[in-house]
Amino acid sequence: MESIIVNNITKTFTLSSKQMKLEKTNEKVKVAVSKLSFSTYPGEIFGLLGPNGAGKTTTLRCLATLIKPDSGEIFINGINNKEEVAVKKQIAFLTNELKLEEQFTPNYLFHYFAQLHGLTKEQEQSRKQELFDVFGVEKFAEVKIGDLSTGMKQKASIVMSLINDPEVIIFDEPTNGLDILTAKVVTNYLLKKKEEGKTVIISTHIMDLVQKICDRVGIIINGKMVLCDKLDKILDDWKTNDLEDVFFNLYKKEVEE
Repeated sequence: MESIIVNNITKTFTLSSKQMKLEKTNEKVKVAVSKLSFSTYPGEIFGLLGPNGAGKTTTLRCLATLIKPDSGEIFINGINNKEEVAVKKQIAFLTNELKLEEQFTPNYLFHYFAQLHGLTKEQEQSRKQELFDVFGVEKFAEVKIGDLSTGMKQKASIVMSLINDPEVIIFDEPTNGLDILTAKVVTNYLLKKKEEGKTVIISTHIMDLVQKICDRVGIIINGKMVLCDKLDKILDDWKTNDLEDVFFNLYKKEVEE
């Protein structure tokens, strides 16, 4: 049974004059996502692949109930994502736009978010020990977020997003700002969650990351899903071992049209 169902969603934004200038367009409305559909399943990692500005982050923000699509439906573990509180109990959501308060420490923030999620003291301590150990947060647990490096802030953000041990993990560019060793820790953790039967969905523009950890892939260009299937089948159908070849051929076709 599908863990996530995205059914024909569209999301538009009204542009200001400044935004129209930056976008180099005379159109006052930007279509960020257009009639997008896909599904994910427990025990798999789904990769949403596309260039910057393709609509990946908008799609994930719709999944996480941070914004509402103009039309279409989204279900998370059978729950319509119009039921925001119920959906948020099912998911972890990480985005580069999520910033932790810089005057607080990881220790303080972990306790704060654990209380928000309703964890008992025992559950909080267990989750904290596991996540701090996995992501190496203990060594800077009492350092203010504002004094941490970009990579350490990213690790702290990942930990905070996973406090509730959710069934669905939604990560937007999870390895951004991380060195190669820490990025490996993150991907290993996501693979472990997959083995536990969790659903993992990541957005990225990094082809190698997708080929290393993803079971199925959706390629999104200009807000449209142009290809969605099992990774092995995509490579087999296109008679290549390189997902980059598939992506650039699809991108060229979309641009020419």
